[in-house]
Amino acid sequence: MAFTYFFRDMYTLELLTKAVVPCVSGRSKIRFWDAGCAMGQESYSLAIMFAENMGHFVFKNLHIDATDIDGSNLFEKIILDGVYPEVEIKRIPKEIIKKYFRQNGKPGHFQVIENIRSRVSYRKHDLLSLEPIGDGYSLILCKNVLLHFHPEQRVEVLRMFHHSLAPGGFLATEQTQKLPEETSHLFEQVTGDAQLFRKVEV
Repeated sequence: MAFTYFFRDMYTLELLTKAVVPCVSGRSKIRFWDAGCAMGQESYSLAIMFAENMGHFVFKNLHIDATDIDGSNLFEKIILDGVYPEVEIKRIPKEIIKKYFRQNGKPGHFQVIENIRSRVSYRKHDLLSLEPIGDGYSLILCKNVLLHFHPEQRVEVLRMFHHSLAPGGFLATEQTQKLPEETSHLFEQVTGDAQLFRKVEV
């Protein structure tokens, strides 16, 4: 599912930043999972948002696991290098570009700065394997993926996410993707105007 761009659905990004930062600021280890990360624009957008809203020392405790099924086997290198053509960053505010991107040696390309790249790692992962990549996540972001699954598959993937979240952890999904009724007891909606949820202990 490779369609995305930097700071897509900025409204939800801002809401989840405001919700998550106060809950994780005192932790020595902060883990996020970007499930269905495509070529990394979303993962880096997330990292930049939290760099802007966390103190420097708290941000150093953040690690983002970016995963995608990636049949092309290209995403890992793209995310590791953090190099994107200029057309990819045109939507980004100029002050963010100046602060977090540098012109790359390749003409017409920009590279995400190392301080942001070092917070993100990539691994290939199939959500439908229902095998979580870890647990204790403070945030799981899954955008533009669940809508491609059958209803019963969505339920199972969401149950996996619930298991992978730390107590009180957050889940953010596509704005158009409502949670199935079968998972309503697993999450409480944080706000009525975004698909942002908090884990409920069961």
